Amino acid sequence: MKNSPDTKERDRRSTPDTAQPDPFLNELGERVRIMRSRRGISRKTLANHSEVSERYLAQLESGEANLSITLLRRIARAMSIPVSELLNERPDRRVEALLLDQLIDRLSPAEIAEAREILLKRFGGMSNELRNRRIALIGLRGGGKSTLGRALSTHLKVPFVELDKIVEEQSGMALGEIFEMFGQETFRRLERAALESVLQQHERFVLATGGSLVTEPATFELLMASCFTIWVQASPDEHMQRVIDQGDLRPMADNNRAMDDLLTILKSRETLYAKADIVIDTAGKTPSQNLKEMLKLLSEI
Repeated sequence: MKNSPDTKERDRRSTPDTAQPDPFLNELGERVRIMRSRRGISRKTLANHSEVSERYLAQLESGEANLSITLLRRIARAMSIPVSELLNERPDRRVEALLLDQLIDRLSPAEIAEAREILLKRFGGMSNELRNRRIALIGLRGGGKSTLGRALSTHLKVPFVELDKIVEEQSGMALGEIFEMFGQETFRRLERAALESVLQQHERFVLATGGSLVTEPATFELLMASCFTIWVQASPDEHMQRVIDQGDLRPMADNNRAMDDLLTILKSRETLYAKADIVIDTAGKTPSQNLKEMLKLLSEI
């Protein structure tokens, strides 16, 4: 199959970038080469099926081509692999891990949940008794995590910890400064380290987490495996009003569509928050009413 004119034009626009070698491009090219070799596909055959020129594939595999995600997707499809496999920056995983991924992919949602419970019991390294002593509140900002967390910790006579404050204490910087100077990746690393330090220092506590912690899979998994989690939720209007009362509109600052943004964030995280062990809705209730309801729910576990 000959490359079409539009294919040649796309290849031309995605010109090799050799001025400053990029380690990621070298790793990406090596992954493409390994995947192609594993499947016994020649470069010529891959070029025909992906409609990407053989010359350009050679440049890609040598780490000289900075290609578009569209071209990479075509290359991945031609090798019958998800594009994420090529973009994965983790070291090559063991065959057992790859096979386990395939097994999990063919399980139903209920079976995946059951498999996770089995793995946690066998390899989680923490008894339910210890886990239940560590209560973590998750949910969108403005749900009432801090207010309810303080009241609960006082009632249980255990420390109350706000994870974001631990991040600030350990880094010596305010959250806003961390994001501005170092970005999301550094914050996530500091957040994980803060959670690990809390787990090491306390056998019992009530922890209020940042609203976005659930979006970082490794940190969320550690939290779920180590703590009894409670989703503290409220109505969108109450979320917004409480945030305004706190004088904090992150990440909706300077945005006339703040409520739309809040609803979008909430919708994108709902399935993650719903993984909590129990849920408490604080909408339209006083702090004392919420505390009473939470204690009732905890007494039933």
